[in-house]
Amino acid sequence: MTRFIYDQFSKDYLETLLSPYGIVEVAKQIPGEIREVDLYFIPHTPTIPEELGILAQLANTPSLFEPYRNPVTPKEIEDCLLKLLEIRGQLVRESKRNKTNIVDLQLPRLWIITPTASRQIIAQFGTRLATSWGEGIYCSPELFKTGIIVVHQLPVTKETLWLRLLGRGKVQQQAIDELLALADDYPIKSAILEILYTLQKNLEIN
Repeated sequence: MTRFIYDQFSKDYLETLLSPYGIVEVAKQIPGEIREVDLYFIPHTPTIPEELGILAQLANTPSLFEPYRNPVTPKEIEDCLLKLLEIRGQLVRESKRNKTNIVDLQLPRLWIITPTASRQIIAQFGTRLATSWGEGIYCSPELFKTGIIVVHQLPVTKETLWLRLLGRGKVQQQAIDELLALADDYPIKSAILEILYTLQKNLEIN
């Protein structure tokens, strides 16, 4: 039950952050075998405000976001990769039917967000620490367009705040404390606090 509560929280949370800047599809269904992408984002603005830190940089291109409450497993990563390939294949087929060209930047990237991940899992999928992003973000070879964000490894900075709120335990609490410390008129603060309050209330009930 806790997993489903967190799933709803993470979808509501990311939708609230990103919907002003692009098209957000929550629980996007993929044709064929029933599969759902947690959140599919297509930006419609040239840039996303710097206030969203690293999340703004991740969302500058079409993206699939798959947040996990518990440490992601190899099977779950494989399922995410399959979703990515199916959506990319669907976009390519649509462009052929419409006789249009699809450029690489129109194909989505996959961002798997997990509280922790073992070195073994990181190595198994060929992901490496992305020095341009900083600690906690691992990227696959470019062809696979996939990144694994290990929330508990992210540095405690303003740029990582919005990703650390998707963590758990002390990491998430630290991020909540930082959110509370922001000015009352800080953009989207009140909306995010409301979502966090709903999460806490649902966890207490269950």
